[in-house]
Amino acid sequence: MNTKLVRRTPRGVELTSVGTAFLSHVRRIRLSLDDVAREVADLTQGRAGHLRVGCGPDMIDLFVQRACSELMRSAPKVTLAVTTGINDVLFPALRNGEYDLIVSGLPASPYQGIVHEHLLGDEFLVYSAADHPLTRRKRVTIDDLTKQQWVLSNAGAFARSRWIRTFEQHGLPPPKVAVETNSVALMLHMVSASEFLGFVPRSVVRSSISTDRVIELPIKHASWSRQAGVSYRRDAYLSPAALRLLELLKIMAREIRSDVSA
Repeated sequence: MNTKLVRRTPRGVELTSVGTAFLSHVRRIRLSLDDVAREVADLTQGRAGHLRVGCGPDMIDLFVQRACSELMRSAPKVTLAVTTGINDVLFPALRNGEYDLIVSGLPASPYQGIVHEHLLGDEFLVYSAADHPLTRRKRVTIDDLTKQQWVLSNAGAFARSRWIRTFEQHGLPPPKVAVETNSVALMLHMVSASEFLGFVPRSVVRSSISTDRVIELPIKHASWSRQAGVSYRRDAYLSPAALRLLELLKIMAREIRSDVSA
């Protein structure tokens, strides 16, 4: 390169400005080579490919598990790896080439170099067990919620942060978290079997076996809408398996939208 890429400092070795620029190009080249190798393997060896999917925890129950099951039935040669996580972890990993697709809540600001395809809009609401004391009240305010205990997503999850901010905006102390989990199935079970409250997407509740054991608490200013979708690197190679899963996700999203509007 005819210039220094690193320099020594009292703390060790760090990249120069040229080194930093060079590293970004090397990363893109590495991702391109990985994509080429996977595409060649698909074409020459007759494989459907190995598919790596990252998803938000609630997306698993909503439609990812159904889409993956249908994919494996129609393409038995596919190998599949599915990992759950929060957006702050998933999207950097996607940019580094660790995932082919991410199914999650879409970020408010698009990530550079990432395609975000919208699947559906969803609303987070407060849910309780069907026999919770609050269900017997004619009117429930957000102030009443401060006395309750909650089952919420793990720290760092955007839905949890958004819910805590709702309390702050009303000058209220944060919700008292009794259980935190990234499993929506566990969250709904804990809500249905106790006096804990949960802040859960409506579509996930409707698709859950706990539907008849939990109830929505209509509380003014106690809901939040988010957009869910699928994301992938703009210039990435998408295998036939990835394209098929993308198609299945869109089909199932249409079915969920129809059920919600019915």
